[in-house]
Amino acid sequence: MEFDDELYNKIKFIILKNSLDYEKARIETVLSKLISSNPNLRTDIKRIIPYLNKEIDKINSLRKEDKIELLKKMDQNYGVSKDKKNIKDGFTLPPLINAENGHVVTRFPPEPNGYPHIGHAKAAIIDEEYARHYNGKFILRFDDTNPLNEQSEYYDVILEDLNWLKIKPDIIKNTSDDITLLHKYGQELIKNNSGYICTCKPETIHKLRSSGIECECRLNSTNSLEKMDKFFNGYFHKNEAIVRFKGDMKNDNTAIRDPTLFRIIDTEHPRLGRKNVIWPTYDFAAPIEDSLDGVTHALRTKEYELRNQLYREILTALNLRIPEVLEFSRLEFEGMPVSKRKIKPLIVNKQIHSWDDPRLPTLKAFKKRGFTPEAIRKFVLSLGLTLSETKPSIEVLESFNRKIIDREAIRLFFVRDPWEITLENSTIKEILLQNHPSLEMGRRIIVVKDSVYISSVDAKNLTKGSEIRLIEFSNIIINEIDREKKELKCKITNNIINKDIPKIQWVSTENSVPYKIVKPHMLFINDDFNPNSLEIITGYAESFVSTLLTDTMVQFIREGFCRIENNNTSIFAHK
Repeated sequence: MEFDDELYNKIKFIILKNSLDYEKARIETVLSKLISSNPNLRTDIKRIIPYLNKEIDKINSLRKEDKIELLKKMDQNYGVSKDKKNIKDGFTLPPLINAENGHVVTRFPPEPNGYPHIGHAKAAIIDEEYARHYNGKFILRFDDTNPLNEQSEYYDVILEDLNWLKIKPDIIKNTSDDITLLHKYGQELIKNNSGYICTCKPETIHKLRSSGIECECRLNSTNSLEKMDKFFNGYFHKNEAIVRFKGDMKNDNTAIRDPTLFRIIDTEHPRLGRKNVIWPTYDFAAPIEDSLDGVTHALRTKEYELRNQLYREILTALNLRIPEVLEFSRLEFEGMPVSKRKIKPLIVNKQIHSWDDPRLPTLKAFKKRGFTPEAIRKFVLSLGLTLSETKPSIEVLESFNRKIIDREAIRLFFVRDPWEITLENSTIKEILLQNHPSLEMGRRIIVVKDSVYISSVDAKNLTKGSEIRLIEFSNIIINEIDREKKELKCKITNNIINKDIPKIQWVSTENSVPYKIVKPHMLFINDDFNPNSLEIITGYAESFVSTLLTDTMVQFIREGFCRIENNNTSIFAHK
């Protein structure tokens, strides 16, 4: 049975871990862990088991030392005790190999082709943390060599979001700044016979790469120097020629099979306009830029793992310094894909309104919901540096955020789908409520006359003669119920709390405003867009909420923590 690289690595990781934890891996345990993290595999259990048994036998036969070495390559935290993790000033990431204090240089190279998401936050935070820990430098480098996807807006948004995360680069630059230099190194590759100009049709290139067969351009590359001058001087048009690396067409790693290094893209670039049409691929630009920028440790997500060989071979062919390359797993949440390929069509088709839609994993969306940069940083660092491709629960991030905002969020009442209760013998005109149950955050006055609202969820369970307590107000007994009009009449009994009766939140009709809470749910279910992913909860809130500024965090009792959007709307953050 064939698996993609991500699933293959996950299976290998589970078997190795199980084998080391219990001396020998067992099919029952491995299968259970695999299915729990990938429920969609349940339908393929019969086909999976023979493959698992084969891999288990292979790994069980290894020496313990070899298993540990393999696991360390997949998870750099494995086997490192807390007292050896360089825990200093809150730093908990594993030490970098061959790192010298004062000489570590890291970089974060986003492409300005969309809004940054939680995965970008992980990469940027880890890169900056290492640079600061080793008293080194942190570079923000815009990987802007594909003008088909890039826009000026995205450069600005990336800078805004990094600033919100309190990430401060020491150097900010664009790969496009070095386009002439990159052309020079591309030509040098061809001159030293490590690259060549290919004029084959795209479909021919694809077919031969799949088959591991060298094309005629490589076999007869003696005229590449002549073609090189024409290529870099603009003689060719789109899809007529590319620069390819002379790799190994028989290699099982298809990334080494003569990949494209330069291609022709004749369109407007947000920084260079139309001054240039010969653009390097990321595979070529990244290693050159890393080497020339003095990067000592290039941290890349695991999706580039198979391309690391190409990274090193390009630098070797050009006799340039090779940085240490480290991989870590991507970060995304279940039902919240970070792929722009999935997000952009939703915006174009108006299924979501913009990049800050609260259902998205973008940093703008997390900010809109009321997540703090401190919580995101703590969450990222709690994950460590691992190759294990497991999607963490968003509840972990929520728990970090809850601890931070709990101490500043005012508690308020909100009732959805309200019923009105008439208080037939009320003599209480005002009530003083604390803004926070345990911290001194002031008080607010609630004006009460002869009626309040309660939620339909509470009202539907009431019967004539029922006694309930309106929280922080009074006990009442229900005298009449009109379910059609959603009205109740009651009599206030006393102010003594009876622990045996229901406690219900309420909103005074005198101090109420129509209000809505925008509540995001899972955007995708089984890779399909969820049309019910945004819930609008309507009801009444205390009018005090209208005095609060945008971005203020509140906790609506029973509903959860929310961020004030405007006078009549809040965005739900989490429970």
